[in-house]
This record gives sequence, structure tokens and C-alpha cells, in this order.
Amino acid sequence: MATNDKRAYTAGKFALDLNGDFAGWVSSIEGGHATADVVTEKVGSDLIQHKHIAGVKYEDISVNCGTSMSKSFYEWVQASIDHKVTRFDGAVITADFNHKEVGRLNFFQALVTEVGFPALDASSKDAAKMTIKFAPEYTRMISKTGANIKGELGKGQQKKWLPANFKLEIDGLGDACKHVNKVEALTIKQKVVENPVGELRDCQKEPAHIEFPNLVITLSEAFADKLYEWHEDFVIKGHNSNDKEKTGSLQYLSSDLKPLFTLEFKGLGIFKMTPEKVEAHSENIRRVKCEMYCEQITFKAEGDAVWS
Repeated sequence: MATNDKRAYTAGKFALDLNGDFAGWVSSIEGGHATADVVTEKVGSDLIQHKHIAGVKYEDISVNCGTSMSKSFYEWVQASIDHKVTRFDGAVITADFNHKEVGRLNFFQALVTEVGFPALDASSKDAAKMTIKFAPEYTRMISKTGANIKGELGKGQQKKWLPANFKLEIDGLGDACKHVNKVEALTIKQKVVENPVGELRDCQKEPAHIEFPNLVITLSEAFADKLYEWHEDFVIKGHNSNDKEKTGSLQYLSSDLKPLFTLEFKGLGIFKMTPEKVEAHSENIRRVKCEMYCEQITFKAEGDAVWS
């Protein structure tokens, strides 16, 4: 029996398109598919539980990426964090080994719902990735097109991004920030609400409030004097008015210590200091974890992270 020419393919390359422009290659993409809730009716005279589906809805799309994304991609992320409503149409593209499209998922009127920055550890040797989630109002799947993807990996190669390379600064803490060895992952969440309209099957989506995470750092207890003083004044003595809050910044650096991304923190307030558990005769460095709330975060992609 003769076989046809259709073959399986490996889904090893993924690209993102925004408003018709190539936005960059990404590590992984998931979600975005249409689904519906199943409604089960009460048993009738025929003794059968009849079922039907409710309105169609679409999963959020999650993208995992490193550096060297397009300028428009980072501007979309930045605008979302800055309380500016920016909707994008685009496509999630699956490519084969020679960069030809084997499928695409077009999405429309998408809003960013989550921006996740990786945890930082001065001893880590793994590659760092950023996670972006966005909610489309609707999507459409298109089968294999065979078209060439018009894009490039960037100017040369992507800048290597390691969790070990970072620079933290907080006003008034002196050299304490220079001895921070860990910063926990930061995830900024944008609440999105659905606005159903009677004559439309697809719900319109509108942005609501933004939730900013706590800043959690770990450093050697020998250099934490300024943090303990701030904690005593802010928490124990109760001097925690707005003017006692601090500002700061966190830079994610490339392997040659050039800035890739910068987060600016406003309204930092310390609320917890926790020394790490240690055992007698241990040779580990005594460290302390410091937790601060944050009222606002801004994001900026630096020149070495942007390819166009």
C-alpha cells in the first residue's frame, strides 16, 4: 500500500508575530486554544442527562523567552506594566528545522495578563528566561502554510542571560545590596475581566488592576545591619509612613555585565526579616532573608536585549 507524502514533524522552533512583524524566537509557547464549558441538564422523562456546551472561550497564551526579542515586544510588556492599555493582534508560529511554517495560531486583541521575571542566584549556571502570559479575545488555527519565516535571531546571537548576573540598589541601605546573593522570582499580574455582549459569541476583555509582588532578597547576615535598623524603625517602632518607604532598582545583566533589563521599584516597605536555619558546627555562611512590599514596578529593556 503506497504511503502519501504527509510526514510527521518536530515542533522544535517557535516564533512570535505581533501586528504582522516578526517579534522573535521563543523557547516555548502553550495555550490559546478554543474551549467551552459542558452544561449537564436535569434528567427528563426519557431518563437521559442531555448535555450541551456554553459559550466559547479561549485559553491564555504563555510564552517563555530569553533576550533578543523585538522592540515592539518589549514596548508591549512595558506599556502593560505602566497601566497603559495596549492590545495586539499576532500569531504563534510553529516552524520546522529549515524555518518554514508548519502551523500558526492567530490571536486577536490580546492583553498582557502576567509578566514573570526569573529568580536570581549568584551561584546559578542555568539560562534565565522571562515568562509572558496574555489573554486574546479570540484565536484561529491555520494549518501548514509552508511559508518562510521572515526573521532573524538578532544581531549576531542572543545575549547570554544568566541568573547569576544582577545588580540591586535600594536607597539608604549602603553596601548591603552588594552582598545580596539571591532575589526571588518576581511576577507582575494584570487582572483582566470579561465583558460579554449579547450579539457576540466572543467576550470582550478589559484590564482591571495590577498586582505587584513582594521583593524578597537573601544576603549574608554580617552585612545586614542597615536592613535590621530599617526593620526595627519601620516595623517595631511603627515609623512606616509613606516618606519612610524606599525606592530601588534591579538590573538583569548579560555575561559581560552589561544591562539587559531594569526594574524600578517604588514604595518599598520592609515587613519581615528571617535568619536562615543553621546547625551547630555548620560551615555554611549565615544568611538572612528580607521581605519588602512594593507599590509600583516599572520595566525597561536595555539596548543589549533588543534586536530591532
